[in-house]
Amino acid sequence: MTSTENRNADKRDSSGWSASLYNKTASFVYSSAFTAPVLELLAAQPGERILDVGCGSGEVTKIIQEAVEQRVGGIVVGTDFSEGMIAKAKENGVKHTFIADAQDMEYPQNQPGFPEKFDAVFSNAALHWCKRDPLGVLVGARKVLKPGGRIVAEMGGFMNAIGVRSALHDVVRSKGRDPEDLDPWYFPSMEDYVKLLVTAGFEPTHISLTPRITPLPTGLYDWLNLFVRSSFLRDFTDEEASEIMRDVEERCRGDCRDASGKWAMMYTRLRFTAVLKPDEVNE
Repeated sequence: MTSTENRNADKRDSSGWSASLYNKTASFVYSSAFTAPVLELLAAQPGERILDVGCGSGEVTKIIQEAVEQRVGGIVVGTDFSEGMIAKAKENGVKHTFIADAQDMEYPQNQPGFPEKFDAVFSNAALHWCKRDPLGVLVGARKVLKPGGRIVAEMGGFMNAIGVRSALHDVVRSKGRDPEDLDPWYFPSMEDYVKLLVTAGFEPTHISLTPRITPLPTGLYDWLNLFVRSSFLRDFTDEEASEIMRDVEERCRGDCRDASGKWAMMYTRLRFTAVLKPDEVNE
């Protein structure tokens, strides 16, 4: 592939995401080692109907699809805000998809082959992007679940990206901007998320907050370019954004780069399962 073809493949869609950049920079998100805990919590069974919210490029969705399709009636539907991610998920073999913002999701119930209700709603590494209306995500899940259905998810939690996030805030503030207004992330504590689940009509059955050192195979700058350039730094020019990301990289070098030159950062993963309360009405 030529350099021009590479640039075209890496082009971001209207949501700011690039499936190609995502696969190059953040394949750890769907690695078997990092997804095993949340997939174990989901424990997808043959014949189940599962909605994957924020399915991304579909690698984890495909694993769940293979599990539930072992029995007639089993189906997985993947949804994502990014049209580029959905296109890649289809390319990767995910059979049923639709594009939606999880914070005010409109489920296309009448689409051929789509189930009316789901046994489970699942999400991996997506809900921390739902800062605008995290409760809306859970309300949307409630609407599509059958009575007694469950929601199972992993997301960034309290202290996720510690050090890197504060460096971003410091550098953005030095440019005369309020980082709180630009910060796209929602990293709740266990206590705060339990309250949210209960408010939405769910009964939490498991919640944990787990620190995880996450290697960055292509370095911190590439991580920032993927996850921060079109979100946190969306209002800056390319030149300004590059300068900010280089500054953040330099500030984090002492904590996030080892003696051999390998980069890593601290992730904190909030994992939970919750069951829809029997007295909740799915609208």
